[in-house]
Parts: sequence; C-alpha cells; structure tokens
Amino acid sequence: MTLGSAGSSVVVPRNFRLLEELERGEKGIGDGTVSYGMDDGDDIYMRSWTGTIIGPHNSVHESRIYQLKIFCDKDYPEKSPSVRFHSRINMTCVNRETGVVEAKKFAVLGNWQREYTMEHILVQLKKEMAASHNRKLAQPPEGTYF
Repeated sequence: MTLGSAGSSVVVPRNFRLLEELERGEKGIGDGTVSYGMDDGDDIYMRSWTGTIIGPHNSVHESRIYQLKIFCDKDYPEKSPSVRFHSRINMTCVNRETGVVEAKKFAVLGNWQREYTMEHILVQLKKEMAASHNRKLAQPPEGTYF
C-alpha cells in the first residue's frame, strides 16, 4: 500500500499495514462468508493468522466452514504469506497431503503484488472453490483436518 500525491509515494511499513488488515478483519468483510484475525494477540510481529471461508453456493462446498492458517513472514507484504488449509479440502491448488495452497497453482500467490491483502486471498480462494474445475470435486468428510 502506497500513499502520496503527484509522483510521490510513501510505502506503508509492514506493522502499520498489518494493523490496518487486523482492523478490517475484525470489522467483518462483505457478506460475512470470509473472515480473518490474528492467532495470538500477544505476537508483536503479527505473523500468525487464522482465516475462515464459508463455502460458496451451488458447489460441493456450500455451507461448509473451512479454516485456514496464514503466516506473514518478516518480508510481508513484499512477498506473499504462506497459506494452508487446516480443514481438509479437495481443490486443484491445494496440496492433498499438507493443505498448503500452492503458489504455482493459485495465481494470487504466484503473481503476488504488494497491494494484495489477506482478505483478497480469502475472497479469491472462495471464488476458486466455485470455479468449474473445483465446484464438483469429491470432498473429504466435513470436520476432518490436515
């Protein structure tokens, strides 16, 4: 996120950016089907986050609640966070053994831009669930975890 006018820009420091994302996540996002927050409120580096996605309508994911772990290393937002499903899911961009969202198969992570946010990742993952190549894939039993 950069701020400035007419050719000048200021890069918002990592912790300010994460505080902004935390505030937005706590207020709720859009229709309430994606949310996120910190795992540990005492983590001064704001690295470990939890995300939740309620599966999209008209798909095998409908009404399922998926939990994810998001890790923002010290170089976030210059580099993408690591994202891993905690809830078991079958999607083409998710490693079946570990639940890791693979950057090579998920464009948001693979073509990361500093302006992207955790909210953007979760919204795009939800859209990916509804995509034709994912919306009818057989799923593991609900309530199972990686």
